Amino acid sequence: MNSGAKISKNPAFSVKVCEQNAKSVIAFEFQYTWRNMVKTVNEAFSVFLRDYVNLDPDETQRARSSRDWLLSQIHLFPDKDANFPRLYSEKDIFFGSFARRTKKRPLDDIDMMIALSAESGVYHEFADRIEIYVSESAYKLKALCFDNTTTLSSRKVINKFVSLLKQVPQYEKADIKRNMEAATLNLKSYPWTFDLVPCFFTQKDWLNRDYYLIPDGQGHWKKTDPRIDRKRVNDINQLHDGNVLNVIRLMKYWNRRPTMPSMSSYLIENMILDFYSTQHMKASGYVDLEVPKVLQYIQASIFYQVNDPKGIQGNINQLSREEQDKISKSAYSDYLKSLEARALEEKGEHKLSIAKWSEVFGLNFPIYA
Repeated sequence: MNSGAKISKNPAFSVKVCEQNAKSVIAFEFQYTWRNMVKTVNEAFSVFLRDYVNLDPDETQRARSSRDWLLSQIHLFPDKDANFPRLYSEKDIFFGSFARRTKKRPLDDIDMMIALSAESGVYHEFADRIEIYVSESAYKLKALCFDNTTTLSSRKVINKFVSLLKQVPQYEKADIKRNMEAATLNLKSYPWTFDLVPCFFTQKDWLNRDYYLIPDGQGHWKKTDPRIDRKRVNDINQLHDGNVLNVIRLMKYWNRRPTMPSMSSYLIENMILDFYSTQHMKASGYVDLEVPKVLQYIQASIFYQVNDPKGIQGNINQLSREEQDKISKSAYSDYLKSLEARALEEKGEHKLSIAKWSEVFGLNFPIYA
């Protein structure tokens, strides 16, 4: 228990249109087939990663520009509303799979943590929550406390963000609301949403650790530290010459196929990082060489604990035994298919190998020309 510790998202026209649409469909099908016809397994994976797994580079750049512009608007909130809490912008942080570069297609959400100044507030840890107590002089925060208390309400803080986001001219017609832990901004002009999470940054505790405190979905707060997740991904990826990110994104695609229950994106990412953190042989740049090894690992390890690398959440493998069984069986079946696909490629049977890989990754996998 840490008591008193300081805290530092007409008919003739109709016929013509139908004919035109039909031509468009034929053209699309031809383009789709042409773009997905390949000669070798290496080419198949390259096309698959480019067109179906990895984020489009141009869209990624637009998303980052949009994110940065939004952040600049949030930094103006205290000037627009005298009652908006003071910001601690040096501690703002991007988090989630988009920030860690482990996001697969589609790009549907971008996560940002917006730091606020606690103004000498303190937090107290309970078994099931963290409460933040604000000082009497911090009138902006005091207005966001539970009624007749000095205990800060995370729901009121999120709602304050929502009210200010609605005043940004470009976002007037956007869908802006509070969910469990964030202010969610759904823009009609982009396919992604922003999840904006208000947070506080703590001073170091007796273990020399500091944390981010974020809403817990119940009105109070909880600890997190996205810096650890980001550093872990970067360190392990660099250890393997930059070849782990493609594996993570590819296996996240596999995880979302409707052949088994899906793991959370965070769970499968950390399972793969656990695997590569113990491998002395570096991951290959040919992603198909890595797939059998990862599938075999998932098949066995899905039954065991997967510890939160931040040391906060404990075991993040909360799947039921039935779900674990189904995932294990699917992973083992696809592991055997991947071995068969690899053997066929080694014999020069690229057509058969590509067909076998499509059994693992589905109909979007390229076809042999």
